[in-house]
Amino acid sequence: MKLTIQRVVLLSLCLLSACNSYPDKRLLQYLNTDGFGKRYTGNAEEENYVTIGDRIILTDSYNEELNELPALKVDIDGTVQLPELGAVHVAGLTRTEIEALLREKYSPIYTDVDPMVAIRTENKKYFIFGEVGLEGEKKFEGDLTVFEAVRGADPLLSSANLGRVRLIRADPKDPLIIYVDIEDMMSGDSTFNVKVQELDIIFVPPTLFAQFGYFLENLVFPIKQVVSGLGNALFLVGGGGGGRGFRRRGGNQGGVF
Repeated sequence: MKLTIQRVVLLSLCLLSACNSYPDKRLLQYLNTDGFGKRYTGNAEEENYVTIGDRIILTDSYNEELNELPALKVDIDGTVQLPELGAVHVAGLTRTEIEALLREKYSPIYTDVDPMVAIRTENKKYFIFGEVGLEGEKKFEGDLTVFEAVRGADPLLSSANLGRVRLIRADPKDPLIIYVDIEDMMSGDSTFNVKVQELDIIFVPPTLFAQFGYFLENLVFPIKQVVSGLGNALFLVGGGGGGRGFRRRGGNQGGVF
């Protein structure tokens, strides 16, 4: 009997461990496995590509009606609406790839066709956080260095550790972190003044003294909250401010009330 129970227990443990060893298929379906997690990526500075929210401007030297189209916004499904063609999927394509695609699609319709595409970037960005006055999402317009990005974000000179700025190129398989010394650039060494790419994250850390100050602030924060709450309670009990006037009017039975 004991042997049977032991076998059941061992079998149960094996089954549990086996279940835990298999990844959740539904979870894997949603995990980011490529790049920053965006569906459409590329190097816009080598050749610009279209992503959702961007606009394309189409011209054609042979067909005047195509020149009269407004700037076409790439919809959430990655398509633009074109005359005679309807919805055409362009998200993720470069300028030359879109031109080749439209030339192929319009060839059966027009005798001569020479589409030219210009991309108006609307939805490309990078991020900067930490000891800066203007942190958050920034529009990426290209040809930007780390020095320019940090300077443009208004670094807090009293607390920013400009010698340990981090440029983070996030990726689930091959993440890259570059430590940049902005102070070295002040002395003329631009070795690590790397170019910022789309979706890069720049973090300006606090100095050691600033970290200590934040630690003390977090340490005394609960005490400040308690003291503030007690102060407000004592103020109300003591009839401070408008509370005293309200009671005085309410207690006067022969008055207005």
